Amino acid sequence: MPTLKQLNAFVAIARNGNLGDAANSIHLSKGAVSQALAELELRLGTRLFDRVHPRLRLNDQGRQLQVLAEDILDRVEDVRHMFDHGGSPVGTLRIGASQTIGNYLLPRLLADISGLDAKVSIANSQQLCERLIRFELDLALIEGRTDDPDLETRIWRRDEMLLVARPDHPLAGRQGVALADLSGCDWILREPKSGSRAQFDRAIAPHLASMGKVLELNSIEALILAVEQGLGVTLVSRLAVESRLQQKTLAILAIDQCFTRTLKLVWHRQKYHSALMDHFIASIVTDDTATTPQET
Repeated sequence: MPTLKQLNAFVAIARNGNLGDAANSIHLSKGAVSQALAELELRLGTRLFDRVHPRLRLNDQGRQLQVLAEDILDRVEDVRHMFDHGGSPVGTLRIGASQTIGNYLLPRLLADISGLDAKVSIANSQQLCERLIRFELDLALIEGRTDDPDLETRIWRRDEMLLVARPDHPLAGRQGVALADLSGCDWILREPKSGSRAQFDRAIAPHLASMGKVLELNSIEALILAVEQGLGVTLVSRLAVESRLQQKTLAILAIDQCFTRTLKLVWHRQKYHSALMDHFIASIVTDDTATTPQET
């Protein structure tokens, strides 16, 4: 029977891909982690990783074990904290957040939940989903779509998307702007596979006869600053530009249609839901998310 130490070392290696980072993550020496893995593989009678120096990559047997090992360790952690703080859920959640959520929503959410330690990773939706599949995150809050069958999705909030430019842009201040009027404009866009870029490609780009210069940026703050410098138009969440609109450094283009999207909670279908994870989900999901709005 594998020991908890062996399973813990195995999961750390599976998440990190090398012995050094795995050892640091669970506060053991590299030698101790290597020994625990060797003992586990000997006990099970099979290799769990392909050795591709300097990386250790899960093989088919390792991927099967990871699901069970993650579940066991999460349940043990739940038992360990069961009677802490009078039974209130405590512990650490590994949370992923796409940029709009991570920068403008998540800090406020975390402040409202007592007993929670969080390790937050901010990246685009595609990258977060890939990390969920590898069990590197407990859950993620994303803006984009995912159709991966290994992931479960729950809608938790609606978000309004705006087309914005500098106030002296030729289309700023005009009423009834059509998408076709944006043809030839310069654009500031997020990188491919981000949620806002996917929405632009799906809902706006097909209506443009032509595009001017395109500047791609992987940071929302950099994108907003570029628009303030007059480098182009962008599609961005109202959450990210509310203060700039009030300061009048940005202006909304009065487009003749509304762009909305749903923000989603995502986790691996085989991920064990600890009491803390369920508490976090219940704390941020409200009744008005039951109806799914149509995204544009």
